[in-house]
Amino acid sequence: MADKNILHMVTPLKHMSPFDVNMALDAGYDAVIPYTGVMLEDITGLVQDAIFSRPPRTGARTAMFIAGKNAIAALDMLEKARTALVPPFGISFFADPAGSFTTAAAMVACVERVLKDKKQRDLRGLKVATFGATGVVGFSASVIAALEGAKVTLVGYDGIKRVAEAAREIKARFGADVQAADGSDDAGKAEILQSAEVVLAAGRAGTRILKKEQIAAARALLVVADVNAVPPSGIEGLEVHANGEALNGGALGIGALAIGNIKYKTEFGLFQKMIGAGKPVQLDFRDAFAFARELHG
Repeated sequence: MADKNILHMVTPLKHMSPFDVNMALDAGYDAVIPYTGVMLEDITGLVQDAIFSRPPRTGARTAMFIAGKNAIAALDMLEKARTALVPPFGISFFADPAGSFTTAAAMVACVERVLKDKKQRDLRGLKVATFGATGVVGFSASVIAALEGAKVTLVGYDGIKRVAEAAREIKARFGADVQAADGSDDAGKAEILQSAEVVLAAGRAGTRILKKEQIAAARALLVVADVNAVPPSGIEGLEVHANGEALNGGALGIGALAIGNIKYKTEFGLFQKMIGAGKPVQLDFRDAFAFARELHG
């Protein structure tokens, strides 16, 4: 009998995401077991229970998915899980809190593809303004872009304090320098948009971030991407299916469903990568971005 592919899904929240459960089962896992209310201190015991119940040769057939709604907490859990391993026993890990790592990876990969195809630019030196930067998707997309050489500014809708803290966290944890800016009013947004070449809009669902006239006035702007599929859109005038179409003012737009298509394929593909692995793998936002890039060819 073939060894079963078993996925343990952990989250500090009250519920595990049905989206992630469905995705894992559709990708081919034989069993998916959710664990809710899991804290950092619980990870070691759960990992060691999982690895010691099966022989070392089945390490790649056992996996743990780390969920939640906080990128840093998920990365801390991933690191805790790694240190809990006792060779030769192993297990695969995949962190994707609130789908943020795969969504952020898809967002940046879509921007990169449109820039290459239509503007003959890449991410290096690109001036990126991230709205919704303290959320899991905005934070993760900012880290990915910064690590690829972009000059990233985290824009705070409620002032500069929280985005400044996020910038310090990114520097400390990933060694990437990003800036923080106050985008709490139209004047602040206008100043940020004067030099921005790319806007990443990752605000709360149903929240309008930028108006048509603000986009039109941003003369340096090349690409605008928005992950909000719930009306009203984060960017006024940007259709959810847009994938490089011109907006008012000339910037090219990438809508939520175009990003979501790559996000879906990325998460699904990473689950399948774990299932097909010959030895345990460990996946985070960097692996998600590499995979999303591959999907774009």
